Amino acid sequence: MKTYLTIMFNSEGAPPSEIKNQLMNMGFKATKGNYDFVYDWGKDAASVDDLVFFADKVHAALKNNKVYFTIETI
Repeated sequence: MKTYLTIMFNSEGAPPSEIKNQLMNMGFKATKGNYDFVYDWGKDAASVDDLVFFADKVHAALKNNKVYFTIETI
């Protein structure tokens, strides 16, 4: 199971390098293509509660940085 993250930056917000560092500290890896970052849950399947809690953590990490994000877990 993997969680994919797309970021939309704002010129009035935090620099992309800061956002990258925050997300990588959470365990995300930068990727190329349709998504900007990916989090690999490994062999364990996450529950819906786990996914919502994780989305809350992403939201808290990005708060006040003036970025928009989308999350997709497959």
